[in-house]
Amino acid sequence: MDASFIDRIIPAMDVFINWIIAELYTIVLIVCGIAVSYAIIVPTVIYCKRNIYFVDKDEQLFVENLTEITVVDGPKVTCLPPWTKSCEKKKVLSLSMAEYCVVKNILSGKKRIEVGPKMVFLQPYDHIEKDKYGEKRRDAIALKANEYVRFLDNLTGAIRIEYGEKGGVVPNPDEILMDGGKKQAMDLQVFEYVKVQNKRTGAVRTERGEKLVYLGEFDVFLGSKKTAVEVDDETSVLIRNKRTGQQSLVTEKMLFIPSDDEEIIEVRSLIKLADYEACIVRDKQGKELFFYGSNDEQRSFFLPPHSEIVPLLWSRGRRRERRDLRITKIDLRPMYMSFEFNCRTNDNVELVLEGSFFWEVVDLEAMVKFTNDTTGDVCNHARSRFIEKVSKVTLQDFMTKFNAIAEEVHKEDESNFYGQRGVKIHSLEVTGYHCAEPSTAMILEQIIQETTNRMNRLQQQESENEVQLNQIRGDIDEEKARSQLLRIQAENSNARSKMEGMVEAERVRSFLTELGEAFPDMDMKTKISIWNTLRKEDALKAISTGNAKLYFTPRDVNLSIENHDHTHDSGSSWVDGVQSTDE
Repeated sequence: MDASFIDRIIPAMDVFINWIIAELYTIVLIVCGIAVSYAIIVPTVIYCKRNIYFVDKDEQLFVENLTEITVVDGPKVTCLPPWTKSCEKKKVLSLSMAEYCVVKNILSGKKRIEVGPKMVFLQPYDHIEKDKYGEKRRDAIALKANEYVRFLDNLTGAIRIEYGEKGGVVPNPDEILMDGGKKQAMDLQVFEYVKVQNKRTGAVRTERGEKLVYLGEFDVFLGSKKTAVEVDDETSVLIRNKRTGQQSLVTEKMLFIPSDDEEIIEVRSLIKLADYEACIVRDKQGKELFFYGSNDEQRSFFLPPHSEIVPLLWSRGRRRERRDLRITKIDLRPMYMSFEFNCRTNDNVELVLEGSFFWEVVDLEAMVKFTNDTTGDVCNHARSRFIEKVSKVTLQDFMTKFNAIAEEVHKEDESNFYGQRGVKIHSLEVTGYHCAEPSTAMILEQIIQETTNRMNRLQQQESENEVQLNQIRGDIDEEKARSQLLRIQAENSNARSKMEGMVEAERVRSFLTELGEAFPDMDMKTKISIWNTLRKEDALKAISTGNAKLYFTPRDVNLSIENHDHTHDSGSSWVDGVQSTDE
C-alpha cells in the first residue's frame, strides 16, 4: 500500500471515531436520564394506582384502615392514605317500587328495612341479609281486597295485621310472616258458617254469611266453613250445648246454624216405615221400644236424643256361615230362605241337602227377647231335626219319601222352638240333594239314572198303550159311525124306493085308466104289453144319451133269423145279398 493512500485515510478515520464517541456519549446521557426518571415516576404511578379510586354514582368504596372501616359513597374521586390495609369497591343494591331488603349492622346487631324505589348505600359494618332462596332483594306483599297478612314481632311478641286492598306491604326489621304468607279471607255465603276461636281468651264465636271473615291477632279457624242444615219435614238436627253439656233435637223448620256454644252432633233423617216394616229403638233408660209401620202414630218419626236404632245381626249364606247381615228395619212379610247342610242316612251315606223355608216373623218382641240371630237359629234347629229324621232311614227310603221327611221335620216339631222366637214356618221343602263323597255320588247318580230310565220306559210304554187305546177307541167309534151310516142309508134307500114305487104305481094306474077309457074293449094283457113296450122305449132313450150299451135277447125283441139262399145261372149263389162262389 502506498503512503499517499494512508495519508488520505487516517484523517477520515479520526472523524469517524470522534463521531462514534459523541454518539455513545449521547446514548449514555439518555440512558442515565431515563433511569433517573424511572426511579422517580414509577413509584409515583404505583402509589397513585393503589391509593386513588374513582367511585361511580352506583358504587361504594369500603376502606379498611388500621383501626376502623370507612365507606366512600360515589360519585367521588378519593385518595387513600398510605396506611390503608385494604379496600373494596362494590355495586350499590338497586331496589324497585315493589322490593325491599333487610340491612343488619354487625357491630350493634340492629336491623333496618330499606324499601324501594331507591339505591341502598350501606354504612360501615352493614351487610344485606339474604332470604331462604339466597336473594338480597325481597318482594313486597301486594294484598287484594279479600286478602290479609299477619306479622309476628320476635322482640315484643306483638302481632300486626295488614288488610287489603293494599300494595307494598313489608315487615318491620324484627317481624316474621305468620301463616306462611298472605291469607285469603274466608268468604261465606248466606247458608254457610265457620267457627273462630280466640287463642288468648279461648272464646269461640260463630261467623255466619254473607260476609268475608278475617282472622284477628289471636284467632284460628276451627275447621273449614260448613253448610247450614235445612231443617224441614224430613230433616232434624241433634245438637249439644258445650256450656251445659245437654243434647237437644231441633225440628223447627229453619236454616239452622249453631250458636257460639253449640255443636252439631248429627243430622237425622225422618225414619219412615212401610206397612210391613218395624224397627226397634233403645231409649236413654235402655228400654227397647217397638215401632210398627201399620200404626199411624209410629210409621214416621225422628230419633229422639240419647236414643239409638237397635240393629239385628243375622247370619247369611246357604249354610249361615257368616253373621254379618245388619238389619235395622225388619220385614214382617212372609219370605223365602234357602238352606244347605249335611246329614247321614241309616246306611251311613252322607248327603248334602238343599231346601228352602217359607217363614215370617209374627211376634217381634218375642224374637228380640230370645235371639239376635233369627235366621241362624231357624236353620240350625231345622238341621238338627233333619239329622234326627234322616238318620232313621236308608238312602233308598230317603230317595222315595224325602218330601214326607221334610213335612215331618216341620209339622211334627213339638218343641215350640219357632214359637218362642216369634217365628212361624209356613212350609219346609227339600229342593235337592247329593252325596258328599264323590264315589257315593257316582253310585247315586247311576241309581238315579237307572230310575230315570225306568220311569222314562214306563212313561213311554204308558204313552204307547194310551196311543193304542185311543186307536181302538177310534176304531170302535168309526164302526159305530159306519153302522149308523148304513142304517141311515138303508132307511133312506127304503124311503126312496117306496117313493119311487108309489110314483111308478101312480104312473101305471094313470096309464091303464086313461087307456081303458080310450079303448074300452082292450083286455088287461094287451094293456100291460103296451106298457112294457113303452118302458123299453124309455130305456132305449136313456141309454142312447150316454156311452152305455144295451143287449137284448131274441125273446126281448121278438127277433127270428132266417137263411134265404138264391142260385144264379152263373153257378154262383147269393145268400142274403152276398155272392158266394163254390170251388
